Amino acid sequence: MLDFLWTLQRIRWVDLVDISLVAAIFFVILYLVRGTRAVSLLRGIILLLILLALLSTVFQLRAFGWLVDRALPALLVAIPVIFQPELRRALERLGRAGSLFGRPTGPRAAIGRAISAITEACRIMARRRIGALIVLERETGLQEYVETGVVLNAEASPELLLALFDPHVALHDGAVILREGRVVAAACVLPLSTAFLEDRRLGLRHRAALGITEETDAIAIVVSEERGSISVAHNGRILRDLDPDRLERVLRAFYQNVLEPRWPVRLRKTRRETEELP
Repeated sequence: MLDFLWTLQRIRWVDLVDISLVAAIFFVILYLVRGTRAVSLLRGIILLLILLALLSTVFQLRAFGWLVDRALPALLVAIPVIFQPELRRALERLGRAGSLFGRPTGPRAAIGRAISAITEACRIMARRRIGALIVLERETGLQEYVETGVVLNAEASPELLLALFDPHVALHDGAVILREGRVVAAACVLPLSTAFLEDRRLGLRHRAALGITEETDAIAIVVSEERGSISVAHNGRILRDLDPDRLERVLRAFYQNVLEPRWPVRLRKTRRETEELP
């Protein structure tokens, strides 16, 4: 107890600032990687470091300790490679107006009409078993994916979306990207997620939806051709088996700063038991 009090007496205000800065850095890192595959990788690295420290210091294994000392620099070099997608997304989030919390922007009326059009189109496509993949651009630009498709720059409407995803139309095979409520391009190619999916029924559309949301802050809506179900993906997570009314509530929740909705949503990771949380 005396040693603890003696230590407290020696702490200066500069030390408190130093500790607070380190804690803030760790908080930001954990916030940026929460809900991603980096959490499991980070947990594994921490356990590995603890195990190596125990073997090399507690048990005083000199040869093993020498090997660990030589291997640690290589591990530090490998970390940026392992966490490349997460680091890229973190830097993008830091660069969005200096904010860590993505805020959707855009004309209120156009976004509201686009959400209504998407909801109505998904209602019809789900009933007719027409596959679809719709991506809503938010603050991270999707121009590199827009350039892989056919540029349209048209106002979003249920009729247009139904026409684009008609199986007899050449543009149906790919994603439709919307920017500020307008259909920017169709037949766009998206990156596929490499994450393990527990449900084998999730096909390439769902993998593409997860892939684009893992790399950006976009929102992806998927209509399954086989099951006629509607899903929404965001931040590498997916909310499945939505009815059209719930789809509209979820989309309006993502644009709460623009449309002032009442349905804040958090998506659990790629499990069917996804739930809405306040």
